[in-house]
Parts: sequence; C-alpha cells; structure tokens
Amino acid sequence: MSWSSLVPLLVTLPLIGAAIALIAGRHRRTQVIVSTITLTLVLVIAAILLVVVDSGSPIAVSVGGWPIPFGIVLYVDRLAALLVVVSSIVLLAVLLFSVGQGAADGDDDTPVSIFHPSYLILSAGIFNAFIAGDLFNLYVGFEILLVASYVLITLGSTESRIRTGVVYIVVSLVSSILFLAAIAMIYGALGTVNMAQISERMTELPQSTQLVLHVMLLLAFSIKAAVFPLSFWLPDSYPTAPAPVTAVFAGLLTKVGVYAMIRTETELFRDNDVNTLLMIIALATMIVGVLGALAQAELKRILSFTLVSHIGYMVFGLAIATPAAIGATIYYMVHHIVVQTTLFLAVGLIERRAGSTSILRVRGLMRAAPVIAVLYFIPAINLGGLPPFSGFIGKFALFDAAAKVGTPLMMVLIVGGIVTSLLTLYALMRAWNLAFWREEDDHAEVETEARISYLGDAPAAEVQTERRVIPRIMTATTAGMVGVTLALTIFAGPLYGVCERIGAALLEPLSISQLEQEAAQ
Repeated sequence: MSWSSLVPLLVTLPLIGAAIALIAGRHRRTQVIVSTITLTLVLVIAAILLVVVDSGSPIAVSVGGWPIPFGIVLYVDRLAALLVVVSSIVLLAVLLFSVGQGAADGDDDTPVSIFHPSYLILSAGIFNAFIAGDLFNLYVGFEILLVASYVLITLGSTESRIRTGVVYIVVSLVSSILFLAAIAMIYGALGTVNMAQISERMTELPQSTQLVLHVMLLLAFSIKAAVFPLSFWLPDSYPTAPAPVTAVFAGLLTKVGVYAMIRTETELFRDNDVNTLLMIIALATMIVGVLGALAQAELKRILSFTLVSHIGYMVFGLAIATPAAIGATIYYMVHHIVVQTTLFLAVGLIERRAGSTSILRVRGLMRAAPVIAVLYFIPAINLGGLPPFSGFIGKFALFDAAAKVGTPLMMVLIVGGIVTSLLTLYALMRAWNLAFWREEDDHAEVETEARISYLGDAPAAEVQTERRVIPRIMTATTAGMVGVTLALTIFAGPLYGVCERIGAALLEPLSISQLEQEAAQ
C-alpha cells in the first residue's frame, strides 16, 4: 500500500462529511454520527502518516497526476502530520462538547443543521492549510476556513455576534487580499507558487524585492495569527461566539497563521533577515497581551488576551531561528493549542453552572462545582508555566535556545517572557480565586469588591444569563482534554524529540528535485 494515497483523505473526508451532514440537516443524530466518524478517521490517518514520515521521509502528492510543480501539491512532513493529529484531537473533543450542549439546549445557541456542515468545512480548511505544498493552495485553505468560521462565529444571529462577525470578516478579508497580492507578485517575479521552487529561485531576486514580498506575507499572516499591533480584532470577536466555537477558534485558527509564518520564514526567506524586527514584535505581543488580560473582568476576554500574549512566545522562537528554537516553538504551539482549547471549554462549563463568566459576579464554585474547579485549575497553571507542566517545558526550551545565542536583545526577550508568564499566572489565578474560593459572605464580598473595583468598567463585566444543566458529555470531554494536557507533560520526551527533528529539518532547504522524488515514491 502506498501511504501517499492517504494524504488527500485528510481534506476530502471532511468535505464529504460536510456534504452528508448538510443533506441530513433534519436528522441531528445522523449529523453527529457523520461528524464524529469523519474526524475520528482523519485522526487515525494523520497518526499513521506521522509515524510513517517520522521514521522515513516526507510524502508529496501531486493531485490529479499533474507533474510537479504545475499541479496542486499536498506535502506531509513531520510538522504537517503532527499539527493535523493535534488539530484532529481538538476538533473531535470540541465536537463532542458541542453535541452535549446541543442535546441540552436544542438549536437556540448552535443550530445543528448549520453547525455540523460548517464545522467539517472549517476542519477541511485547517487540514488543507497544514498540508499545502504551494502558496495558492495555502491561500485556498485560509479561505475555506474563513467562510466556515464566519458562519460559526455568527451562529444564533444575535446582535453582538453579527457585529463582531462583521469585524472578523473585514479584518480577515484584508489579510486575504494582502496574501493574494503577495502570491501574485511572487508568481510574476518567479513564475511559480510551489514553495520548494520559490525557495530555490528567491535568491535570484534583488534584496529589496525579497524584502517587499517578505513583509507582505508577514503582515498577512500576522493578522491571522493576532500578532500585536494587528491583534485588535481578536478580544472582541472570540468571546461573543458559542462556547464550542470560541474554544476551537482560540485553539486552532491563530495557529494556522503561526504555521504559515513558520513555513515561509524557514523555507522561503532564510537569507532575508527580519529577526530583530520579529523579536521586538514578539516582546510587544507578549507584554501588551498580558496587560490586557489583567484589565479584564470577563473570563473569555481574559483568555482571549492571554491567547494574544502567548502568540508572542511562538514569534520569539521563530525569530531565534536556530534548530533548537524552532523545535521549542513547535512544542509550545502544540501545548498552546491543547491548553487554550481546554481552558475555553472549562469556561464554558463555568458559564453554564454560574450563569455568567464575569469574575465580579461568579463566586462560591469551589463548593458548588469542585470538578469544574479542578478542570479549570490544571490547564490554568499549565498555561502560566508552572513546573513540571508542558507550559514550563516549552518556555524553558525557548529561553534556553535564546540564552545560547546570548545577544542583549535575547536577554531582554527572556526577561519579558518570564514576566509575561508570571502575569499570566496571576491573571488566571485571580480569576480562579474570585470565582471558586470567594464565598457568599457579605463582609467578604464588600472587601473583595473594594479590592477589585478597578475592574468595574471592564467590558462585558455585567453579562448575566440563566444557569443551565451541564450534560455529562460536556464535563467528560473537558476532563479528557485536561488529560491530553497532562499527556503533553508525561510524554514530553518523545514529543519533544519529534519537535527537535522538525526544527532541524525545517532549516534544511527542500529542493524541487527532492519534492519530485518524494512524490514518485
């Protein structure tokens, strides 16, 4: 059996599943079964491909039998396979969470007939972006997930969701226009959009032309990845969506932008150094994001700002540009996808149990919901970087790679990263203390309100909804994701070994002849 025949299934299976789910629009159970089976199959296929490419060589597939580089090339190396595996786990977990929510609430918040087809199309776009071997196919992956994400972010058609959805779509379209313009300029200058061929021909262009193309792609991907100062749209867009949608957006969509930055920086622009600029941007992203989190009183907004700040760690690792740093960046990306998704799922449970996600309103959950307390606490301290969790491992690896380079700017970034980590821990533990430990005592309440009065004007601090029953599947799914976060620590050795091999391989140029050989195997 040729393993290459499995590669197109990563994209075609979700698209076929979306079509079946759309046809079965009036049959909730059928849609659930189709979506679950589809994402499970993708997970199994991706896991097989990860084992194959980690023990052998990358797999390239020319769709339709067109010769490389003229046709659409799907390329699966360790990085692509690993991210598809992690994405499949997250997408499957969030799907099960949404099934529980839909069963309890009906179609009020997430209309099932629309949700499942859109969700599978979103999955196809994410997978397509990860395995794209040329820039235009990467652009197509972005557009597929953009269309699906706009439908998902506006589910329920409330005024706030439509308003933030419009902002989201406008910002995404600006990013897409920049990306498409850069692709057109690259094709005009080099006569190809295949990334391996671009890598070979890029040195033929003048440095000034390379810099213009480089900056355009960085701008496009930085918007999608929510890198400061292009992250203004994210904290207002994500919190208004339904809990499952917010979880998958926070965990995955920004990482697709980071992935695109990693691919282009390591493959296309190795000789065009903007690493100093990237370091400054990384530091600003970390600090501004975490300061924004400290000023919030609503849990989803706190997590949205920490999401922005931790993108800075990934940009930092990319800017160091050593194999060890790239490997640490990949590990930290995997960690952040899982932990950030888990935290948003836990906040979804808090919202149902307490009727609010405002830390000014929620209190006493330690006694009322001890399980939810644990499900929030473990990923929170993980994201904050406490040892021995994966957040600590990833950050330590990044700092170690920076210290080995040893420039003054690297030292400043290390200090900035440590400060950001401590402030993240403070913001998340403050929320945990107020929501779970604070009791319904009048004197304690007055004293606490006085201490946090500066949060009274924070956005969405007064949002209140009815309390809802939490189906067991929602709690079980969140607990399962907490287990995955712990697995990142328990199996950190083998996983980090894969990430190190990814880092070493990414900094080795891939020639078009190698791509043709891999496609011929």
